[in-house]
Amino acid sequence: MKRSHGDGGIDTRGENIHRLRYRHDGRRFTKTFRGTLTAARKELRRLIRSGDIGEHIAPDKVTLGEWVDRWFVLLNRQQVDGDARRRGLVSNRTIEKYEQLLHGHVVPALGGRPLQSIQASEIDDLYVALEKKLAPRTVAHLHSILGACLKAAVRKGLIGNSPVARAEAPQPGESNHGTVLDKDQMRTLLEGFRGSSLFPIVAMLALTGARRNEVLALQWNDLDVANKTLRIERAVEQSKRFDLAIKEPKTKRGKRTIAIDDDLIAMLCAEREKLLRICAGVPDGAPVDLSLIRLPAGALMFPTPGESFSFTALRTPGSVTKAFLRKAASLGFPGLRLHDLRGSHETLLLDNGTPIHVVAERCGHDPAVMLRSYAKRTRKADDSAAAIVGQLSKGLLG
Repeated sequence: MKRSHGDGGIDTRGENIHRLRYRHDGRRFTKTFRGTLTAARKELRRLIRSGDIGEHIAPDKVTLGEWVDRWFVLLNRQQVDGDARRRGLVSNRTIEKYEQLLHGHVVPALGGRPLQSIQASEIDDLYVALEKKLAPRTVAHLHSILGACLKAAVRKGLIGNSPVARAEAPQPGESNHGTVLDKDQMRTLLEGFRGSSLFPIVAMLALTGARRNEVLALQWNDLDVANKTLRIERAVEQSKRFDLAIKEPKTKRGKRTIAIDDDLIAMLCAEREKLLRICAGVPDGAPVDLSLIRLPAGALMFPTPGESFSFTALRTPGSVTKAFLRKAASLGFPGLRLHDLRGSHETLLLDNGTPIHVVAERCGHDPAVMLRSYAKRTRKADDSAAAIVGQLSKGLLG
């Protein structure tokens, strides 16, 4: 199909394959387009108009796979200066998860396609295929990651617009909120861990609602015994690139100071006394004035135990989780996740009338997100709600 001189043209090269020809600034450009002839005409008009309004992007043969690799180079480079969190960039561990999803599911299917030629319908077809083997939330998460990747390509001038924005967004479905323990179950669990090396960590998770990696990054200077508060302002991150490292919390809300009870303070003081005795080189029970002992700067509350002990050696988060799962299962809590202690803490507070904004601030949440994802019902709370409704309806329905 030929058009008027200078307006461009379309050559059909096969079924739903067209070559677009047009001029801009005295140069001739061609672009292969996959789709109907009507869609090809629309794309040609867009290309010509982009030149008229100064938004023309020259055709480029870079493939999606090549751009994905370049995008990860850019993300990793932005992490080097150590200021990534403050500038709203993703963490090293998050980048690794992005790589696993894109290289594992997108690049094998579309990686060889020219970036500028990918259509929204191709991405729709990819999602349909992935939904047959991946969880809905995983496909929805992949959609967000691919969208961020191609949005960056738009910013770099490689494509005019992102086909992901025109694709049908997958529905994430209902998330698995895990198990919620009531007060009696929580007490049974904690009693079962008493005497275990994991007991202080499990108690901290259950009684503060903090995240696992936040607890593992706690230092002794975060504890204020006089004011009965605990400061949370960092977390452990494990990645292939840097192994174990300290990072700032996921969001600004993650930096917080929370109130803790006397029993938890007593437990932490007992743990600190153990470390002070190690620092002084004296065994348990031996008389010593521990007020004269000082722990090293940056000493962790829960450093890695072992022969080559160090007060600042970070525990591997995965090993803590595995040990917890084994012990919890032996106590009659199979399938209970370590993260379920956080959800249980939040739910117990909400069930007992603590205002949601207070619970959200304590746990470093956005209140709306916490309600949607973490405020789970316990049977006891539901029975309580039914009793209240029963009092309201008494004598009205007979």
